[in-house]
Amino acid sequence: MTTMTCNEFAGACDTEFHAGTFDEMAEISRKHGMEMLEQGDQPHIAAMEDMKELMGDPKAMKEWFDTARKTFDGLTDD
Repeated sequence: MTTMTCNEFAGACDTEFHAGTFDEMAEISRKHGMEMLEQGDQPHIAAMEDMKELMGDPKAMKEWFDTARKTFDGLTDD
């Protein structure tokens, strides 16, 4: 298992996520973001708006994913 924080995955807090693969990490992060959205957490809403804007630029989104994947791959397992 690898650990990343919400902040490390373009989020807004220090909540730790634990996953075996990058895709699992992305899904955990997405679910966390949705939970925070439902709670009306403004820092997470702002982070989601930033990500939404990034998603409008396919090249920038690919670069973000490539960087996030390299970060994940560079971390040691727990």
